[in-house]
Amino acid sequence: MVPPPFRGVFTQQEPIDEASIAGAVAVLRSGRLHRYNVLPGEVSEAALLEREYAAWQGSRYCLACASGGQAMQLALRAFGLAAGEPVLTNAFTLAPVPGAIVAAGGRPVFVETTADLVIDLDDLARKAGESGSRLLLLSHMRGHLVDMEALGRLLAERGVTLIEDCAHTMGARWKGRRSGSFGLAACFSAQTYKHINSGEGGLLVSDDAALMARAIVSSGSYMLYDRHGAAPELDQFAAARLESPNLSARMDNLRAAILRPQLAALDRNIDRWNERYAAVAHELERVQAIRLPARPSAESFVGSSIQFLVPGIGAETARRFVAANAALGVELKWFGDPEPRGYTSTHLSWRFVDPQVLPATDRILSDVFDMRIPLTFSVGDCTQIGQIIAHCAGELGAAAMAG
Repeated sequence: MVPPPFRGVFTQQEPIDEASIAGAVAVLRSGRLHRYNVLPGEVSEAALLEREYAAWQGSRYCLACASGGQAMQLALRAFGLAAGEPVLTNAFTLAPVPGAIVAAGGRPVFVETTADLVIDLDDLARKAGESGSRLLLLSHMRGHLVDMEALGRLLAERGVTLIEDCAHTMGARWKGRRSGSFGLAACFSAQTYKHINSGEGGLLVSDDAALMARAIVSSGSYMLYDRHGAAPELDQFAAARLESPNLSARMDNLRAAILRPQLAALDRNIDRWNERYAAVAHELERVQAIRLPARPSAESFVGSSIQFLVPGIGAETARRFVAANAALGVELKWFGDPEPRGYTSTHLSWRFVDPQVLPATDRILSDVFDMRIPLTFSVGDCTQIGQIIAHCAGELGAAAMAG
């Protein structure tokens, strides 16, 4: 029996809360939108956000940025990335991650992914040795955390520094420790489809004073670095203020005002996302053809999207599967498509990067489907969505067996 179509919109986010609207209106009425445009004695919204996010994350320093991609670029530049230097990163990620490496002057070296959609530590060990890279920009892609303790041991043995891309893991934990606290620095996103929403925005955190001083100056502080909310002591800026290029990449006061109240609701929203994730997953777990990536007990994740594999589905059947779900109102993305579509693409279409041979990743991604779970959906909606996906998988399986 065909389930009723789903009528929800997969790109519709919840309304911005009244406190955020009030904060934004206050900034607009003041006319002081620029990050350093304050009255004597006034602390800017951008500085207040930095202070509050640093406290929430448990980091010494925080820099509010124009985007998550800018946060990654600033981190890489502040690390001291040299022109053409190799940077290890996941093969399974989104285009802004290798894009940030290239923009900072580096050369991405892709590491294979596993069937559980995390970085392959064996391939990482091999490529760390072959490339001589000093740095891993680790994308916790779609919210999947690798064994962070095993990763830390591997990187320490090889002298490789870790920078975390936590665009999909704001609030996630490994054995109780927050994602973004395992490396030299971490980068978060406040883009509409992430966990807090300012349309576009990013946050860079670190406990390293020298790195953050360089990042703050590069973000466009001019000589106003004392107006940051979670910055190192002023003596850390003595060299950075003269040596770091101005990239005008710090967040404005309007977006900061929109974000500040959202932090208070974040932990509650993580629980809401995970309820909805569980409802979809419950339906998919019943389908023999579908495999969900393993979620280790050490991982506390944020279920704002869900990924599943249909092993051996093949390109033609995968396209039919996506179309069948779309006909019933469910919007799936398929990572096996060689053509980039919307936000979904793979290394095969990133021609700004040297071509690389990644057979394991290509094989796995050809089976991977991805779906957003906005909080505008109810738990009941998510049960219905899971039932539609299960139905379409069953229909395609029956057709394949008949063929």
